[in-house]
Amino acid sequence: MSFKSFKIGKYTIEKPIIQGGMGVGISWDRLAGTVSREGGLGVISSVGTGVYKNRAYADRVIGKGHRPVDAINFYSYRALREIFNNARKICGERPLACNVLYAQTDYNRVVEDACRAGANIIITGAGLPLSMPEATKNYPEVALVPIVSTAKALKILCKRWKKTHNRLPDAVVVEGPLSGGHQGFKYEECFKEENRLENILPPVVEEAKNWGDIPVIAAGGVWEHKDIAKMLSLGASAVQMGTRFIGTIECDASDVMKQIIIDAKEGDIKLFKSPVGYPARGVKTQLHRDIEAKKAPKIACISNCVAPCNRGVEAKAVGYCIADRLTDAYDGIKESGLFFTGANGYRLKEIITVKELMEKLMNGEDNS
Repeated sequence: MSFKSFKIGKYTIEKPIIQGGMGVGISWDRLAGTVSREGGLGVISSVGTGVYKNRAYADRVIGKGHRPVDAINFYSYRALREIFNNARKICGERPLACNVLYAQTDYNRVVEDACRAGANIIITGAGLPLSMPEATKNYPEVALVPIVSTAKALKILCKRWKKTHNRLPDAVVVEGPLSGGHQGFKYEECFKEENRLENILPPVVEEAKNWGDIPVIAAGGVWEHKDIAKMLSLGASAVQMGTRFIGTIECDASDVMKQIIIDAKEGDIKLFKSPVGYPARGVKTQLHRDIEAKKAPKIACISNCVAPCNRGVEAKAVGYCIADRLTDAYDGIKESGLFFTGANGYRLKEIITVKELMEKLMNGEDNS
């Protein structure tokens, strides 16, 4: 099966492969810029930009971990702009996207920051982004891509956007429960057959047709060429992949994180409770053993990273601060880092270039 280009708004993506937006510091300038250069859509994560380049762009940090203080520093515009500028040096004028979690504190501000920094496309999940058009009303050229888990959610979103802003999504990502990081399902729902990507994708494709020509992008557990072919045969225009891109030389993640995922066995990858309020998937490491033993690092809400956490209330309930622990992963601190990965992360066994990976995905593993 040959793979074709597709469009998100006015932007043509040469290869139907979108690299998932992974934070903190997993998909920043090097990874996203290289993916776009190689014909896919590179996605810069807006999460935790204040820790970029050893906190050089955070105006205020605190403690021995140099944690950015409050959302204005954790989601640093100056850092995000520098990340986009550096990515542009790699990919030129090819389309670049930014992933902004709906659960982020200062969501509207961070979306505007991403538009000012040079994002062509905004992708948003971790909640149903009903206010997404409001956040981008001053940037009509920026394409909007919400993430949903059901056809019902897409219908609700389209109705609201049409009524409030006379706007519809330029594309939609439908994400199944095998993805890394935060899920769009409750814990028990993640294991139901009816919620598998191949089962939730066709209804979303049909609902998208009711609103015009909205491309549907399949995500969550897509690993190789044959998976992409399957999703395209079910009506998707493209796929989004995160974990596979962690296994690239250009990935911005620490070498420690890459090695932890390479070393992980299938049974090491679990769903965990998260301060965001959604279950999240990652590798069970020393951090989780320390949480169970009540020996995890002390929780103090410094960065105010996600609104549902309620300034550390939910962090204390689940036993860890997500901003601090993801930052530790970025810093390569094995003992206290939080290492997100998709359900297929145990299949990652080598580090290759983005170019080599894209060739495998487009042509098949044996033909690259």
